Amino acid sequence: MKQPNIILIMTDQLRWDCLGYAGHPDVKTPYLDTLAAKGVVFDHAYSACPSCIAARAALHTGMEQSHHGRVGYEDNIPWNYEHTMAGELTKAGYYTQCVGKMHVHPLRNYLGFDNVDLHDGYLHAARYGSVPYKESQFVADDYFYWLKQELGVTADVTDTGIDCNSYLARPWMHEEKYHPTNWVTERSLDFLRRRDPRKPFFLMASYLRPHPPFDAPQYYFDLYKDKDLRAPFVGDWETDEYLKRDGRIFDSKTGPIDPELARQAQIGYYACITHLDHQIGRLIMALIEQEIYDDSVIIFTADHGEELCDHHMFRKSRPYEGSCHIPLIISAGKNVLPNIKPASVCHGVAELRDVMPTLLDIAGTGIPSSVDGSSLLPMAEDPKSEVRSWLHGEHSYGEFSNHWIVTETDKYIWYSETGEEQYFNLQEDPHELKNLISDENCQGRIKELRAHLIDSLKGRPEGFTDGSVLIPGRPYPPTLPSATAR
Repeated sequence: MKQPNIILIMTDQLRWDCLGYAGHPDVKTPYLDTLAAKGVVFDHAYSACPSCIAARAALHTGMEQSHHGRVGYEDNIPWNYEHTMAGELTKAGYYTQCVGKMHVHPLRNYLGFDNVDLHDGYLHAARYGSVPYKESQFVADDYFYWLKQELGVTADVTDTGIDCNSYLARPWMHEEKYHPTNWVTERSLDFLRRRDPRKPFFLMASYLRPHPPFDAPQYYFDLYKDKDLRAPFVGDWETDEYLKRDGRIFDSKTGPIDPELARQAQIGYYACITHLDHQIGRLIMALIEQEIYDDSVIIFTADHGEELCDHHMFRKSRPYEGSCHIPLIISAGKNVLPNIKPASVCHGVAELRDVMPTLLDIAGTGIPSSVDGSSLLPMAEDPKSEVRSWLHGEHSYGEFSNHWIVTETDKYIWYSETGEEQYFNLQEDPHELKNLISDENCQGRIKELRAHLIDSLKGRPEGFTDGSVLIPGRPYPPTLPSATAR
């Protein structure tokens, strides 16, 4: 049987609910809605370690976080994994191409891809030379290199005056064709132009947006600037302590204390999403026009979400749905994956580690024993099935360091610095507005989920548990020895 082409559309910082097909009242995403209508939506997909580096380690290796060794954000740690998603597909006869974000070390580490057109966004650690490889992002990053050729040596994505982790928002200052989102689509289309038509291909179109800066072209800001937008979610358990402390800092981990700035952040975020959707539409139309859509499988997902001022928070890394709950779609042309029923929804818990084995399963090749994830094809073909009943997530994050257990219906959270616990019934309370940790009717279930967390943390070098109880206050570095010992 002919191997299908595989297109992985990866986005950065796109939360699960900011999509038309997910029922968001404000955000418009017609092309992604079409993908969902023609495929399977996994509506309980998560990023178990929700920030850029750790999430991508799970994606590219198929490993869970204690095995790939990245449990937080830390730059300049080499990626030396024996088995990678692109490497295994290359071995299986695919021509493999990534366009856009990799966020690995060194910057030009191809992780098994035959070719990479790189744009990692604004990386503080690599702007002027990463250690020990002395790679300047201005040279090693293909988009930055191209932008300077097009617009002059002083052109930069920070010319808008907003930071890459900021809640500030304003329209893109150049012609739309120079925007990073357009660039990823343009380079992906160029790959389709020059590919060898005799070989199956794996294209990873890896977009930076809607990760800040929120700088979509003016047209997309105009779609949202006059709309009555849904307010951020704030629960009965919230504290504004950190908002009062940090809410006037433009790159803080809280949202802005000024509600008008919070609204502007929403406008900018939604503008970036619709701009992204239209550029993904260009890619889909090219597949159709080149008559390869019907022989292709498209997977759409994100590395993590964005709190977007929910719970007085901004950015990611925390255990709440806006941060760790991600979109995931598998959509197939009419000549491949015939057992997938269009417009179906699977409620089983999925994770980024499942993408690699799923792609290898689609390609008809073996899955390395190092892979912890599971192929999602059985769930795609039978949406009532599941590959796991619960998932352990975590993130090293200073005073906000956290571990959590999530299921289809509920979530237990433990803050490892303080020992604070939370419990949410996601089935009845999907936006985590009511903390039920002290509810007498929930104590049996909380004990059950706490036991799953204790079991997950046994043997970890941090010493989070003695096997019977959780131990707060343990040192929690963002990188484990399992990452650096390779």
